Amino acid sequence: MKLQAVLAKTALFSAAVAKASQNTTLAQSGLPVIEVVGNKFFDSRSGEQFFIKGIAYQPSSAPQELEVGYPADTKYIDPLAEVEICKRDLPYLKKLGVNTIRVYSIDPTKPHDVCMEELSKLGIYVLIDLSEPDTSIIRETPTWDVKVFQRYKDVVDSMQKYNNVLGFFAGNEVTNDRTNTDASPFVKAAIRDVKNYIKQMGYRTLPVGYSTNDDQETRDHLADYFVCGSVSADFYGINMYEWCGHSSYGTSGYRERTNEFRNFPVPVFFSEFGCNTIRPRPFTEIQALYGTMMTPVWSGGLAYMYFEEDNEYGVVKVTKDNQVLELPDFRNLQKEFEKARPKGVKRSVYEKTYKVNSRTCPEKSATWKASEELPPTPDARKCGCLEQALPCLSLSLQDPMSYKNYFEYVCGFVNCMDINGDGSLGVYGEYSDCDTRQKLSLQLSKLYLRRKISKNECPIASNDFFFNAKSIGIPQQCQGVMEDVKVQANKKLVEPKPAAPAGKDVNAAGSSALHRLNTATLVLVSTTAFIFHLLL
Repeated sequence: MKLQAVLAKTALFSAAVAKASQNTTLAQSGLPVIEVVGNKFFDSRSGEQFFIKGIAYQPSSAPQELEVGYPADTKYIDPLAEVEICKRDLPYLKKLGVNTIRVYSIDPTKPHDVCMEELSKLGIYVLIDLSEPDTSIIRETPTWDVKVFQRYKDVVDSMQKYNNVLGFFAGNEVTNDRTNTDASPFVKAAIRDVKNYIKQMGYRTLPVGYSTNDDQETRDHLADYFVCGSVSADFYGINMYEWCGHSSYGTSGYRERTNEFRNFPVPVFFSEFGCNTIRPRPFTEIQALYGTMMTPVWSGGLAYMYFEEDNEYGVVKVTKDNQVLELPDFRNLQKEFEKARPKGVKRSVYEKTYKVNSRTCPEKSATWKASEELPPTPDARKCGCLEQALPCLSLSLQDPMSYKNYFEYVCGFVNCMDINGDGSLGVYGEYSDCDTRQKLSLQLSKLYLRRKISKNECPIASNDFFFNAKSIGIPQQCQGVMEDVKVQANKKLVEPKPAAPAGKDVNAAGSSALHRLNTATLVLVSTTAFIFHLLL
């Protein structure tokens, strides 16, 4: 049961008013905004076409690389918030001649003014991934939920004020082969909702796109999928490693990719490039990428990457005493970027001749399973009502295996279809947009209600769960949600269907995760090794 739409609209309006003071874009030395028109980027002031000449820029969070003062469990370092790191590297970014950097994770709770201002003075724009290591759309178990959406909104809120934010990536290689194409609807829903959020908040038009890999079986379908229908990415990046060493336009695969993306409806560029099978890398692909054969189609690219790590893709190495050493790759990249002089088209000329080129959504096949039906926009108010109305709540569990084991147990007694999301069938449960902890609390509470337990005790004796005293007096705005939960609690279990005959396709969304247990006591041994009992 959905909450009243008016409540959601009221909350959004209130948030917009609260953030109104943040909506003023920082002038930052007068650096002009880069805008998307058709399938190209343009300088909003000069009208000249903008080509990305960039590099991926994210320091390692490996324990041996962490600066003093970082917690041992640090998952990433935000280089735009660390003034010392940023200022240390600025001269080298300038020397490389880049006009764009890509940052894969930022901390939206930290200030970024100093670094963004310094980058702006150098004429450097920033492409930012919205995710971070612990909060993203995971290809094996994709979900578009309130926690991930809030993370994405927080990043947008913290970075939208900077002129030199070129755009945001809503995902990076989430679908990377034929086995996980069902994850793409969740990323496309993220693009839809982040774009709508930017518009609703009154921010300037900030492009939201996607970064894909170059998988032979899925690349054509992926490209079409993210620009077809009513929801489209604003730009499309490809992590491209086909050109190795001294290859050529004809033998590398660049010619084929260029022909495939000719007349693509949005800007397309290399979100990563720089095959390292031969080192030092000569970066001769830059001559082709910014030459006359490719610039009518491609908007440049970003070399991977600035920092040298174990994967050996860096152009500099940072020593333990914080000194930056230029590697041979650095000098080669600098030389090739310096020679690159791409010739584009003026916006005024382009707008007169450009025709919109739409793409048809790919049909389902053995290598493509993604549905055109997207997950709903995560409803924070509805999921928040679960916190207030459910009788049993879960704490945040640190070990993902704990969630998995609890779900497997509880879903043997209650119907868990209301939290399932299936990107191949395009079927999404009523509470599939809530976060993992809320979903577990929901299923545990359904078991509590199903067994009509009169005590103020949850049906699993564990320190991971507690009885929610607030549920005794449910707020009026959450009563509808609780009525729906009671209905869901009494639904019949969905038994796994028999295996389909060879060559047959059986639609059994989520059924493989649901099974009955023959005992009321379950001993689970996992990395956290816990034992719990069903209370009779």
